[in-house]
Amino acid sequence: MQAFRYIAYHYVKYFLVILSALIIFSVGFDYMGVGDKLPKSANLVLIYLMYKSFFAIDMLLPLSLVFAMITTKIFLIRSNALVALYSLGYSKTDVLKPFVVVASVIITGYVALHATSFARANEYADNIRSSSQYIQPTSDLFFTFEDKFIYFGKLYPLQERADDIRVFRLKENSLQEVLVADSASYADGYWNIKKAHSLEKPALLSLQGNGILIEEHNHFRLLKGFRPKILDQVYEGKVNFTIFDAIDALVLFTNEKLNIDNIKSALYRIFITPLFVPSLIVIIFFFVPISTRFLNITFFSFAAILATLMTWAVLFMLTELSNNKTISSELGIILPVIVLFFASLFQWHRNRLPSEG
Repeated sequence: MQAFRYIAYHYVKYFLVILSALIIFSVGFDYMGVGDKLPKSANLVLIYLMYKSFFAIDMLLPLSLVFAMITTKIFLIRSNALVALYSLGYSKTDVLKPFVVVASVIITGYVALHATSFARANEYADNIRSSSQYIQPTSDLFFTFEDKFIYFGKLYPLQERADDIRVFRLKENSLQEVLVADSASYADGYWNIKKAHSLEKPALLSLQGNGILIEEHNHFRLLKGFRPKILDQVYEGKVNFTIFDAIDALVLFTNEKLNIDNIKSALYRIFITPLFVPSLIVIIFFFVPISTRFLNITFFSFAAILATLMTWAVLFMLTELSNNKTISSELGIILPVIVLFFASLFQWHRNRLPSEG
């Protein structure tokens, strides 16, 4: 237990140092590129930098966990602590356990953060840069739902309201009815329209028959369960869902038999992609000798960091391809993580001591 605390302490320390350095570098580099395009308000600039820092954490935290393991392992080798631990009877698995446990706990917290607006930090930062508002109204949404075609002139996700509403109902590929309203608000699981009027075409148009029927409606409801954030995210083609928004959209779209590839990809990215970290930690851990006599520290550090970056880059590329529907999310996100998991199991089985079998 004492060895676990000792290794975990140094691992967390190096993790925090590396993550902080990467965040400062990432945010600083971004600010140098867009500083002249930001609003002149100091408050908005600080909010922009905060959101960019959250986005940097989202991108760089998994990498920092692997880099911290490499750094901690080199520290243990240079200080001869690793040799001492093995001499005291600790096995490779005992030394590996703090890295895997701590990384798994941090990854769990990292995934949980995606249940909050943390997942949309980059979107908010870009909105501040472009319009000095972290939430922008979405314009000209046109979509189909419940066998109707619906148009929202402007959608305000934060206020949960929309302006300039048009609802088109078709029957046998012919326009049957148009409902027009100035505004709608989301409450009690529905979009509520206080006042609207509809234009309905009769089944048969003739000179002697009835003409177009115009009716006034009060307290009209539509789009059951279609939350504003789902509209904003799905129909704008965004992929930075929060967990609850993604699950709601998945259930709603599955019931409507609509395409859910982007939503599945977002959920896989949140829950599955971070799992490459423990697997990569196990794989790299067993490549490191126990003493500097068997190791060129500089070469190993370079090779381990390069391998980590290449693995992360490949996973990132496959995730983007999945988001753009170039490949399936199962192939682009789940399969690579499964391959890394089995590679780590093989590496652990091959390197464990006979007494551990």
